[in-house]
Amino acid sequence: MLSACPEPFAPFFGEVGGLLDLHYLELALHQRNVPLSPQHHVYAERDARGEILYVALRDAGKLIGYFIGFVNPGLHYSTCLTLLLDVFFIHPDHRKGSGGMRMFRTVEAEARRRGVQRIFVGSKLHKDASRLFEALGYEPVEVHFSKWIGDDPVPALPCLETAGGVSL
Repeated sequence: MLSACPEPFAPFFGEVGGLLDLHYLELALHQRNVPLSPQHHVYAERDARGEILYVALRDAGKLIGYFIGFVNPGLHYSTCLTLLLDVFFIHPDHRKGSGGMRMFRTVEAEARRRGVQRIFVGSKLHKDASRLFEALGYEPVEVHFSKWIGDDPVPALPCLETAGGVSL
């Protein structure tokens, strides 16, 4: 029996175990250069401030998925309490059926209970979950790009000023 419930975040890292590793192996880019190394102390600080929204997806009590997001006023919109997705994952063996819908509906209900006005979620393009978000009524709002530049450090170029602004 699937259940999706908001839970205290503190026990998460002690319970998630191999599910987090599976998440990393399936979705993380640049794994050769960027190992999985969560900043537990930052999560603990945010949790202590009440900024983390954590929903666990369970099958007969076993953790099979999770949503973690941060609740804060927007940096540009101080009057709008916003939930910003950090990570979500559902074990591949449990992706058929209603688990994703159930988990995100629970996220929305908990966000409303906490006074959130707007939610931002995202999806990796190489494991696209857009259909789930569209089915839940989310609208696409922007696309992020990534580029690995860490292998060959290049000295910073001086800023060249021109009459029309800054150019390189």
